Amino acid sequence: MNPPRLIVGLGNPGPQYETTRHNAGFWFVDHLADKLKVALAPQARFFGKAARAGDLWLLEPATFMNRSGQSVAALANFYKIPAGEILVIHDDLDLPPGGIRLKQGGGNGGHNGLRDIQARLGTPDFWRLRLGIGHPRTLNLAQQVVDFVLHPPRKEELPEIEHALARCLLAWPRIAAGDYAGAQQQLHGNAV
Repeated sequence: MNPPRLIVGLGNPGPQYETTRHNAGFWFVDHLADKLKVALAPQARFFGKAARAGDLWLLEPATFMNRSGQSVAALANFYKIPAGEILVIHDDLDLPPGGIRLKQGGGNGGHNGLRDIQARLGTPDFWRLRLGIGHPRTLNLAQQVVDFVLHPPRKEELPEIEHALARCLLAWPRIAAGDYAGAQQQLHGNAV
């Protein structure tokens, strides 16, 4: 497998959304930018904030979630980055808080950000790093899904999600090397 050349964190722009579950992708990219010692800066032509670390681009779309593909396609097309070299990090309702899954391709699971990226790239064959936030029904909450993702995690959920982010950063060297199988083995287990 080729190493990734574009890492995309999904979220919504603006301070009112910074701590919401839907911004888990932004949280990971912020941590990775710190690790790589780069700073994301507004890039109008890519409709988002971006940073470059060698051959690797980090991107946080400044479009709202349902238009994430506009930003991803702009950068990917400009630098001729194929879908197989793109990793999108996003929140996932189907995984419990702190759950992690790394996979290539597949459906969008009702995630509007993924839906738009698939439409704009013309393929679902990019990599996804799914960060579990839980579902209001499995967490015994009466909240509607839209309301749930646009609120911060509860105090008992946040440590699980933060631990998942830390585990993803530990797996970063394997992901960066294109060793997705090794990263999957490391991330899908319960070990730190």
